[in-house]
Amino acid sequence: MEMDLNAQVKKAGFFQRLKEFPSKLKDGVTKRIKNVQKFGKDDPRRIIHSLKVGLSLTLVSMLYYVRPLYNSFGVSGMWAILTVVVVSEFTVGGTLSKGLNRGFATLIAGALGVGAVHLARFCGDKGEPIVLGIFVFSLGAAATFSRFFPRIKQRYDYGALIFILTFSMVAVSGYRTDEILVMAYQRLSTILIGGTICILVSIFVFPVWAGEDLHKMVANNIIKLANSLEGFEGEYFPSSEKTSKETNSCVQQYKSILTSKSTEDTLANLARWEPGHGRFRLRHPWTKYLKIAGLVRQCAFHFEILNGYVLSDVKIPQDFISKIQEPCSIMSREACEALKAIAKSIKTMKRDSVCVNAHIENSKNAIQNLRIALKTSSPETEKDLLEIIPGVTMASILIEIVNYVEKISEAVEEFSGLAHFKETLDPKVSPELGQHQLLHRGSVKPVLEGDSEEENNSSPHVVINVHDEQPPTTSEKIVSGVQKTRVGVV
Repeated sequence: MEMDLNAQVKKAGFFQRLKEFPSKLKDGVTKRIKNVQKFGKDDPRRIIHSLKVGLSLTLVSMLYYVRPLYNSFGVSGMWAILTVVVVSEFTVGGTLSKGLNRGFATLIAGALGVGAVHLARFCGDKGEPIVLGIFVFSLGAAATFSRFFPRIKQRYDYGALIFILTFSMVAVSGYRTDEILVMAYQRLSTILIGGTICILVSIFVFPVWAGEDLHKMVANNIIKLANSLEGFEGEYFPSSEKTSKETNSCVQQYKSILTSKSTEDTLANLARWEPGHGRFRLRHPWTKYLKIAGLVRQCAFHFEILNGYVLSDVKIPQDFISKIQEPCSIMSREACEALKAIAKSIKTMKRDSVCVNAHIENSKNAIQNLRIALKTSSPETEKDLLEIIPGVTMASILIEIVNYVEKISEAVEEFSGLAHFKETLDPKVSPELGQHQLLHRGSVKPVLEGDSEEENNSSPHVVINVHDEQPPTTSEKIVSGVQKTRVGVV
C-alpha cells in the first residue's frame, strides 16, 4: 500500500514537471535572448566584428568554389580558411599583428624548410633523416627559447609559434614527397591570400582601432579619479546637496582602474601595429599612455586607502574636523577640477595647461593652509592625539593624491608635445577690457578726416599700435581700423 502511494506521488510529480516544461523552456529562451540583446547593445562593434569575420570566410571560400582558383591551389585552399579563422581579431592592430606575424613567419620558415630538405638530400638516404632531425631540433629549440624574451613574447610570440609549426611541417613532410616546392608555394600563397583579405576587411569595413580605445580608456580613467575625489568630499564632509548613496557610488568609481593594467598593455601593444588614422599619426607615442596610466593607477591605490578611512567607524573630534574641513575641501575640489581639465585635454587633444596649473596651484595653497591648521590643532594629551590620528592620516593621503595629480599633469604635458596637441589660445586681456581701461584714463579726442593738417600737427598726438594674440579670424575684426589710430589728448 505504501509502495503504491510512493509510485503515485512520483507519477504525479513527473506529470507536473512535464506540464511545466514548456513554460520553463520559454522563460529560459526568453532570458537568454535578452542577455544576447543586452550584450550586443553594450558594444555594437561586437556584432559588426562577427559579420566581418563571416564576410572574410565567404571571400576566401571562393578558392574552393571557383574552378580556376581550385585548379591553381587545390586542397591547399583550406590554409586560407584556417588563416582567416586564426588571424581575425576584434581590433585592426590585433589583425595586423597576427596577419603580419603569420605571413613573415610562414615565408621564412618555408624557405628554411625547403633549404633544409635540399641540404639533407646531399647526405644520402641514411643521412637525410638524421640531418632533418638535427635541423628540426635546433631551430625548434632556438625558436621556443626566443619566446621567453619579453620583447619577442610581447610582439612576435605568435610569429615564433607559426615559425616552429611551419618549419617542422615542411621539413618533415618534405622527406616523403618530391614536390616540396609546389607544396610550399601553394601553402604560402593561400596563407598570404587569407591574411590579406582579413587585413583589408579589418581596415576598410567599420574598423575598430586599438589606439583609439586606449586613448579613450586613459581619459575615462582620469575622469573616474575626478569623480571619486568629488565623491570623497561629499562623503567625508557631507552636505545637503548630495545624498550618501550618490556620493558613495562616485567614490567607488576608482576601483575599475586598479585592474586595468593588462588591458592597457594589450591595447598599447596592438596600437603600435596600426597605421596612422584620424587624429593619431603614424609614430604616435603610444608608450606614453602607459606612463600616464601607471600614475593614474598609483593615484587610485591612494584612493583605496582613503576609502578605508571614509568607511571606517572611527570617530574624529568634530572641532578638529571643522578646522581641516575648508582646506581639505578646497584641495579635493581643485584637484578634481584639474583632473577633469586634464581628461578634457586628452580627449580633445588640445593643451590647456593654464587652467590645469591654476587648479593645481590652488590645491598647493590649500595644502599650506592645511598645514597651518594642523599646527594650531596640537593635542594637549595622549588621548587627544590618538583621536586625531585618523584625520591627520586622511589629510596626508589627500596631500599625496594632489602630488600625484601634479605628476599626471606633467606627464600629460610631456605627452601633448610628442603627440602634437593643438594650442588653446587664451588671450590675457580681452578687447573690451582694454577699451574700458583706456576710457577711464582721461578724455580722448580722435582726429577726424575732415580736420586740417595744421590742426593735426599742432595738437599733441600719439600713435597706438594694438597687437592682439588672437587668431587671424578674430583679430582682424578687432584690429581693423584700430591698429594705427591718431588721438588728440585734451
